[in-house]
Amino acid sequence: MSERATREETVDVVWSGNWVAERLGVALEGDGDLRELLGLALRRNPKRAHLLVSNVLGKHVPQRPSVVHGAGFELGERVRALLGAAEARSAVVLGYAETATGLGHAVADGLRDAPYLHSTRRPVAGVEQAGGFEESHSHATSHLLLPEDGELLAGGAEASTLVLVDDEFSTGNTVLNTIRALHALHPRERYVIVALVDMRSADDRDRLTAFAAEIGARVDLVTRSTGTVALPDGVLERGQALVAAQEAEQPDADLRSPAPAPAPVTRVDLDWPAGVPDGGRHGFTPVHRAALEAALPAMADRIAAALGADEHRRPRRILVLGFEELMYAPLRLGTALEAALGPDAEVRCSTTTRSPVLAVDDPGYAIRTRLVFPAHDDPADGPGDRYAYNVAGAGFDAVVAVVDSTADTPELHAPEGLLARLAEHTGHVLLAVVPSYVPATSASERQEPAVLPEPLRGPDFSSYAPQDVGWLLQDLSDTELEAPTEEREEAIQSGGAHYAESLPVEYQPSAAYQALFTAALETSAARIARAVGTVTETVLAERGPRPVLVSLARAGTPVGVLMRRWAQHRHGLDLPHYAISIVRGRGIDATALRWLAAHHDPADVVFVDGWTGKGAITRELAAATAEFEASGGPAGFDPEIAVLADPGGCVRTYGTREDFLIPSACLNSTVSGLISRTVLRADLVGPDDFHGGKFYRELAGSDASGDFLAAVTARFDEVAGQVEAEAKELLAADRAPTWEGWAAVERISEEYGIHDVNLVKPGVGETTRVLLRRVPWKILAKRGAGTDLEHIRLLAEQRGVPVEEVDDLPYSCVGLIHPRFTRGATGADGKAVQGA
Repeated sequence: MSERATREETVDVVWSGNWVAERLGVALEGDGDLRELLGLALRRNPKRAHLLVSNVLGKHVPQRPSVVHGAGFELGERVRALLGAAEARSAVVLGYAETATGLGHAVADGLRDAPYLHSTRRPVAGVEQAGGFEESHSHATSHLLLPEDGELLAGGAEASTLVLVDDEFSTGNTVLNTIRALHALHPRERYVIVALVDMRSADDRDRLTAFAAEIGARVDLVTRSTGTVALPDGVLERGQALVAAQEAEQPDADLRSPAPAPAPVTRVDLDWPAGVPDGGRHGFTPVHRAALEAALPAMADRIAAALGADEHRRPRRILVLGFEELMYAPLRLGTALEAALGPDAEVRCSTTTRSPVLAVDDPGYAIRTRLVFPAHDDPADGPGDRYAYNVAGAGFDAVVAVVDSTADTPELHAPEGLLARLAEHTGHVLLAVVPSYVPATSASERQEPAVLPEPLRGPDFSSYAPQDVGWLLQDLSDTELEAPTEEREEAIQSGGAHYAESLPVEYQPSAAYQALFTAALETSAARIARAVGTVTETVLAERGPRPVLVSLARAGTPVGVLMRRWAQHRHGLDLPHYAISIVRGRGIDATALRWLAAHHDPADVVFVDGWTGKGAITRELAAATAEFEASGGPAGFDPEIAVLADPGGCVRTYGTREDFLIPSACLNSTVSGLISRTVLRADLVGPDDFHGGKFYRELAGSDASGDFLAAVTARFDEVAGQVEAEAKELLAADRAPTWEGWAAVERISEEYGIHDVNLVKPGVGETTRVLLRRVPWKILAKRGAGTDLEHIRLLAEQRGVPVEEVDDLPYSCVGLIHPRFTRGATGADGKAVQGA
């Protein structure tokens, strides 16, 4: 065995081509590396019976990422030496879908300065096709060339060398088809063909030589190993018969779970570098390469943290699984993870595929197990099966599934989808989503900035787990924004400032109030769990199968986290959840809406809030989304809000219409992941920035966010039966908003001489918040409201605010702000209301 071959991992001493060779008489002959590089399997393909299975491609056989990348990189270095540094710098590398997209990219890495493009079978709306060709023996034949830069493949007298990369060079037909198609459009003087193995017959070698002379171009060949496949007469028919016999003999070859319960699925936020494509489908430049290299270590650290912070308990054997054409991004994440975890971890990489191959559990056969699942990227040729080979039964402690955002669909998360199939065979499944690159040619109509900011996640921003919520905010934690309530309100009152331009000092609850919160949580956890389940089931029934939860920061965010956890606990769904800023009088964060539209279908977005008071935010959101669309923003966002409690009758999607204490209304940031209210100030937030927010790390000792989530989640199973009945009843009922609360607010505003409905804060949640944030004029309490108002009375006593018992109140309580008696009272535009 050569020194180079010893770098690959050889799992079995038996050659993984023996089974096919013995039964069909197929002979693999060549240099010493050949059997280390290749095994044999049988294809369910009418065009060619056998399949050469590479051990270093990172496709069907899990292999160390460093070995896979190194194999391509070394070939790229050899091409660079062949061309010379100057010509290599101007070369263009073209890889073949689906199996050689990662190999071609690694070859381009080895050339150092060469741009890279791979063919694709995924059409992209708005991107002009620069060429195409057929692959005669492949399961799926049509290749598209969709470069963002239309000049990338241009030829002419001074044209750069084109380097074509495939995993194997068997007949030469694919490469000939490519060169013929491209040469007719853009003639050039030199081509270099690169492959891991050259398996051509003598006749095929002569045919390539004649073809090069015919077009008048130089064609070089760079391969790692050379050999031939000897095929006896009738091998296609005999192979098809053998496949049929094996499938009849092993009808359960698609392995199912040996475990009683599937592994959990955790979404990990990669923080993929802005502007870097997910791969070479539309081109990948040296600038992109430098940006990705710089970002890889941090992304690997995020994956490692999601696998487990304690290195002694972290999974040891880890598979990074790519997705069809998306091979390079998972491969490089794998190389970075391999470096980050060191020799104590066994990191491997492989990729799913659309190619059907027979699985035979024999050490002399290259494809020992097969997982089958439906396509999950809405393929242009329609739905069909997809496959993951040699994953089941391989003893992986964890699998990191890497897909692009186009493929992060309900089918991926379905009970028979890829994630569920993986969860049957490993202890932990991580999902890492790489943003699908949108070329400028198709993004121009959307008038987006070249780079949109990315969501913030815990633990860097908030005490929530990273998979719980992505905050569409910018971090202003180091900016001084707080002032004592009286000073802040004086500034609002005297200068016409907007309430969202500053922050109140976070209220620090007394020991008595903290004890009240704890008691309230104990008594209301089941009621909250029931409301969470009911509103989530309603959303799934009406907006499913995989809605994107977008909570209104920050009161809606704990509810969004709980809804996400209900969907995961009861249905195994991993729903995306983001938090977005909406500001009274200023509208919703337009940059955040553009980000959502770039990563999800706006029609899937469900806005989430904690509760309704009089419905002001409901109206604000409807107006804001209409304005966003009218100004040229992406269309399709539904402004309807799903809330935990709707005592005001303002929405049609809710968990309950009771007005009771929701403990998350009590503690401000310390029950909301330690995040402040959102901030919108012109000197801090530009037109392409997210609104701002602060992470109060210093309050970690008082943080009850996790306790609140745990207390409610613990009651999910207990209330499941009630939720099923209530959701069924609600779905059949007339849930049209009654706006009963709005009418009551208008009456109270006039009766008490306030004359501005925005200064009337109805319901337990709104009254709690006004007591925490400012000094209201008075509190109206419904006579006989009982224990739900204990914390209101305590806060009012601490703040010196009178409580007036009244009858005929549709809410449990109402907080009143008076423009004559409350400094800094703010109206509909968020600015001070001037007293009479």
